[in-house]
Amino acid sequence: MQLPRPVGREAASRKYDILSALMAFALAQDKHVQRLVLRIMALITSRYNWQRDELSVGQAEIARLWSVDERTVKREMARLRAQGWLVQKRQGARGRVSVYGLDLERMLEDTRPAWPRIGPDFVARLGGQAETEPAASAASNVVPLRAVAAPQPVADGSTWAEAQARLLAQDAASYGAWFHPLTEAGLEDGRITLAAPTRFHASYVMTHLQPRLLAALRAADPSIAAVQVIA
Repeated sequence: MQLPRPVGREAASRKYDILSALMAFALAQDKHVQRLVLRIMALITSRYNWQRDELSVGQAEIARLWSVDERTVKREMARLRAQGWLVQKRQGARGRVSVYGLDLERMLEDTRPAWPRIGPDFVARLGGQAETEPAASAASNVVPLRAVAAPQPVADGSTWAEAQARLLAQDAASYGAWFHPLTEAGLEDGRITLAAPTRFHASYVMTHLQPRLLAALRAADPSIAAVQVIA
């Protein structure tokens, strides 16, 4: 997904779309993830320069904004970097603070499962899934939408490929966002290991989707007793 930088005529609506996606995602998570997302949203709305893609603020200022100590700031900023939402552009040094950018595409990809909760218009607009077709008549203002097909698993006959096909049939949106990017990394003593593109992705799947993932794997191969997802 190529996300245009939120500047220009549509900047305001694009910024609200990104914040809405973060909000809907956070509301479906536990209190720890909710607090982390609220903190990055506070930085975005108060200190982020959208045009230059720069977040330049000291740890003491962040601590005041978040009502926490600087040790908490260091820990939370490290979490945001680890999951790919914050990208360090310049290391802080004596007399100057660190400068960060935001990986907006990563944010949107991670929050994609929450988009339908906002509405189908949001999914079509932000996901690029809407295509206009000629109207049936000049008097009609209804433009039908055509959804883009979910990515298909590689049909190589493996257990993971069969499990992916089951997951796709169950929930195409969830499969495309969370299961399709996983790759098989090993199988030993009934435990299958899958690799995720980021630590945040691996953590999310194991925390929220592990039962569904294991069920699909066991349906493909009953000898599988456990699954782990690593970054």
